[in-house]
Amino acid sequence: MARNKKNIREMNEMERKHSSLSARVYHITIIGTFLMGVLTLIIGISLYCTSLSKKYISTSFNMSRNVGVIIQRTMDISTFANKVMEVYSSQTEAQRLQNGTEQYRERFKEFESDPDYQSVLTILRDFGTTNTGVKSDVDAIYIGMYDEKNSSMVYIADPDKTDGILFPGQWDKVNSAGIKKFLTWNGMGSLYDIAKTEKYGWMCTSAWPIYDQNGKTVCFVLSDVMFNNIWKPIRSFIIQYAIILFIVVNALGVLYGLRMKKSIVTPINKIAKAASLYVKDRKAGNTSTTYFSSAVVHTGNEIENLSLVMADMEKDLTEYEINLKRVTAEKERISTELSLATRIQADMLPNIYPPFPDRHEFDLYATMSPAREVGGDFYDYFLIDDDHLCMIMADVSGKGIPAALFMMASKIILANNAMMEQSPAEILETTNELICSNNREEMFVTVWLGILEISTGKITAANAGHEYPVIKHPDGQFEVIKDKHGLVIGCMAGMKYQNYELQFEKGSKLFLYTDGVPEATDPDGKMFGMERMVEALNKNPQDPPKLLLEHFRDHVNEFVNGAEQFDDMTMLCFEYKGVKE
Repeated sequence: MARNKKNIREMNEMERKHSSLSARVYHITIIGTFLMGVLTLIIGISLYCTSLSKKYISTSFNMSRNVGVIIQRTMDISTFANKVMEVYSSQTEAQRLQNGTEQYRERFKEFESDPDYQSVLTILRDFGTTNTGVKSDVDAIYIGMYDEKNSSMVYIADPDKTDGILFPGQWDKVNSAGIKKFLTWNGMGSLYDIAKTEKYGWMCTSAWPIYDQNGKTVCFVLSDVMFNNIWKPIRSFIIQYAIILFIVVNALGVLYGLRMKKSIVTPINKIAKAASLYVKDRKAGNTSTTYFSSAVVHTGNEIENLSLVMADMEKDLTEYEINLKRVTAEKERISTELSLATRIQADMLPNIYPPFPDRHEFDLYATMSPAREVGGDFYDYFLIDDDHLCMIMADVSGKGIPAALFMMASKIILANNAMMEQSPAEILETTNELICSNNREEMFVTVWLGILEISTGKITAANAGHEYPVIKHPDGQFEVIKDKHGLVIGCMAGMKYQNYELQFEKGSKLFLYTDGVPEATDPDGKMFGMERMVEALNKNPQDPPKLLLEHFRDHVNEFVNGAEQFDDMTMLCFEYKGVKE
């Protein structure tokens, strides 16, 4: 049976001292100072190790790249590597397992006397040491090629004499994930892989690919950095730091505990006593306001200020409680109305996927993420008749409830005009006239409107000051189409807009968006931008619209990295699948 914990009134004098705030402050100070010291040590060592690791990785990759460039310019290493790999690939499995024996080496003996082989070894040895003959930060540099089928690395040229030279054709088992990473490198960033080996522990292998005339990878210039070397310079420092930390923690605990008792514990006890009396009398219906003002606290710091604030609180609490009830009720009412407005706005936009289950000529998907509870962006798509699909992407000036109201009005007007079988330009002109006729708040809306002729794949569109559309043709990539803009709707009556045409083939895609997408900012205030937007679209260009938008939003979220969203973010992706014959 668990023992019941005593309260302060049940404790004896010794127990009270042990459980007192002064004693706990001392214990907390000891623990807190110790943990802070340990945390500081861990953070410092982590930053040091991370910085040193990045340095080693950069040095290793740059060395591989420099050696690779020099070797490709001075000799025909690709031919030599291909010959080695031809002999290696021609072996049976039993012959391959003789790796490391004289019998195995004999099959590759001819390559050891090759002038290109000796030249490569000289270059590798030169890069393995500094100008003064001192070993560089890179532990090993060599040339090899990966055998993906057997998860092996085949040595082409290795000058390392530490563990014995590995001659052409010899091989080692390596990490299959690292092989795939190296063989599928797209040329972006540094090429390296970090893995734990049985022989060397944790190590980083950087690589630079060597290509033949056809652009095929024939081998890699590889360099290794052993991460165990990172710990050697800091082991003695950790021991010294731990001893000093132990001494400092205890000294600070004693001094700080005594100081805390005088400047904090005693004054807090006075305030606590006043608070206890205050609560007791409030429950009894006594509204006296002299408890905290009667507690004499003269510390000259925030504790004294707390006592004075508590005294003022006594006088204002009754009025505050009344105001709090009123404000709470009002806040709940506003919150309820905003939640309802959010649902109403969401219901105004098409939100069922797939939107037209019985139509297989196209696929489309759209999302809208308001910066506040409700927003001013909107999208729309609907069938005008069996052969015409209307798509709209729009952005109302401003945010919040005013923009949402203007958005709903604009959406209804645009849809009504579109159903009258007008051209996109005529729809925008009629909508502009209607909005300008009663727009005392001088709000406006940018609109891109396109009508697809489903049977032919032709889109007739017009743009009223909206963002440029992004198009992907079959077997191509997404690219921005800089169409001609008209003036935004609601700014000036009598405006004219121009139609233009886009011809879609089977597999063509259209990406529409509002300015909240390219203007999304990271914590440093840097914008996502058009270039990064198109690059993100082209990372998954073959995805269907719904999946493409989900992947695209992941790229935006990764860039934004938790920064506050300042503008509505709306996107639509359309794919034309063609009419079945």
